[in-house]
Amino acid sequence: MVSITETSFIQEMFAERIGGNTFGKGTELYKFEKIKRARSAAMLANPGVELIDMGLGEPDAMADPGVVQVLCEEAQKVENRFYSDNGIESFQAAAANYMMSMFQTGPINPSTEINHCIGSKSALAQLPAAFINPGDVLLTTTPGYPVMATHTAWLGGEVVKLPLVKENGFLPDLQSVPADVLERAKLLYINYPNNPTGATATYAFYEEVVAFCKKHHIIVISDEAYAGLMFDGEQPLSILSVPGAKDVAVSVQSLSKAFNMTGWRLGFIAGNELVVKALASVKDNCDSGQFIAIQKAGVYCLEHPEITLRTAEKYSRRHELLTTVLQSAGFDVVKPKGSFYLYVACPKGVKGGTAFASAEDFSQYLIHEKLISTVPWDEAGSYIRFSVTFEARDEDDERRIMNEISNRLSEMKLYW
Repeated sequence: MVSITETSFIQEMFAERIGGNTFGKGTELYKFEKIKRARSAAMLANPGVELIDMGLGEPDAMADPGVVQVLCEEAQKVENRFYSDNGIESFQAAAANYMMSMFQTGPINPSTEINHCIGSKSALAQLPAAFINPGDVLLTTTPGYPVMATHTAWLGGEVVKLPLVKENGFLPDLQSVPADVLERAKLLYINYPNNPTGATATYAFYEEVVAFCKKHHIIVISDEAYAGLMFDGEQPLSILSVPGAKDVAVSVQSLSKAFNMTGWRLGFIAGNELVVKALASVKDNCDSGQFIAIQKAGVYCLEHPEITLRTAEKYSRRHELLTTVLQSAGFDVVKPKGSFYLYVACPKGVKGGTAFASAEDFSQYLIHEKLISTVPWDEAGSYIRFSVTFEARDEDDERRIMNEISNRLSEMKLYW
């Protein structure tokens, strides 16, 4: 057996990008690990009390039975057992048709302007490898999905964050980017409907993004994982809905959120031919493609958008309930027009009791004192994110859960 002492040289070999020789020694906990620990402690201290999890960022439902059936059938076919590399033609064709019918994008060539990915996360992580050299700039919105910035930093690039604030509708202020930054900027990452704010993009905003990026020679990576989940009369939008967007933009789509396929790991990139080709080149050196049977199940999904419509109706109904509950408790909140996220400003404290210096403080208080789990965000103001993907048996159970949240929040006298 090799002793720890004999292998201690390994501690000195970790790359600086993951912490160097201090890797694994830090005591700081990741946000979601803190939430996990707090939930465990709260349940242990309050046996028999239901913990209401409003923090989950993934669908609560199973994939549609038709999708599961296709997977079962295709998984049994010998011809589907091989590597898929950069994807199968039937999935590319379905993806192109989906973009054109769902988002009215205009023609998309499935052979050159579509490529599948093992979930949108892999595409978002891999794209910087095709474009970022040391010193190059990536523009990205904050708060947001960390993977959008991680790989640029690892590659020696500079990450410039654009705050999402209520005063600007949680859209980035592109005109605030300094000229010297624009000269070095190569990529702009945006995400709408947005995680965590729940904000939706307008057609005019996408037009502004396209014009801005054409002017400054920047590639737009539009993370549209929630783009199909729109309601209250709002039409699904993609940046590719704007004429000429393909000159500078790609859309990254996910089947996880729109089709309840989170663990299946399937998505695709659509848009500018050279950017799609670049991702394919990077992918060739990272993976060998997603299981063909899963891609064929994905074809079924993309040809049945009514699955997404049903899911969006459920989230819309739950948002109505949650918005009403939070308004009654004093929160300044408006029902979002898409996604399953509700982003609310945190109170300053409880009258005659605890004060909250941050969103994390308030989130932890809710878990420990009220057994309501949320996700805190302190990057651009103090907010917490509720998700309406909580588990409920039916609509009656949804109302029961909301009544329970209302009762627990009403016990507090919050002030802002």
